[in-house]
Amino acid sequence: MRYAMIRRPPPIEGALIFLDRPRTALIGWPPDAHLALALALAVPVWATLGLFAGPLMYVPLGWTAWLSFALFYPVVEELLFRGIFQGELLRLTTKDNRVLRLGPVSVANALTTLAFVAFHMLAQPLGWALAVALPSLVFGHLRERFASVWPAVFVHIVYNAGFGLAAWLASR
Repeated sequence: MRYAMIRRPPPIEGALIFLDRPRTALIGWPPDAHLALALALAVPVWATLGLFAGPLMYVPLGWTAWLSFALFYPVVEELLFRGIFQGELLRLTTKDNRVLRLGPVSVANALTTLAFVAFHMLAQPLGWALAVALPSLVFGHLRERFASVWPAVFVHIVYNAGFGLAAWLASR
């Protein structure tokens, strides 16, 4: 394992670990390349899922199900997993301003992803639970890149909304 440098902005006084000031602008032009890529790559994934796994996908029925699936769950999951859990793991695995890494992925992100997949196994079949691993790594990367949980929350909301929309379109 190796340590890599990560610059952290000074935290906003009195802020919790997941409410730190972003390192780069979340909104602006041109957009952050990593954030733009995370959003752009979701579209072909939704299309592929809709075409090949449509009947197996969860379709939110009613506005409360849509709010839960596309807004509530992503916010709660990201605040818990990326905000608290990954934030604390980053603190524990950072030495001399270097984050412990397994190749390109931080140990904190890898462990958080394992926990995120395990959490999803409580309510989903194994295949669907394992399918959240790659998005989880993306959310964790964004959390570390921006030194804030909010970009991960935003992308998670977009991912869930797009997944629900693809499932709804496939069911019609």
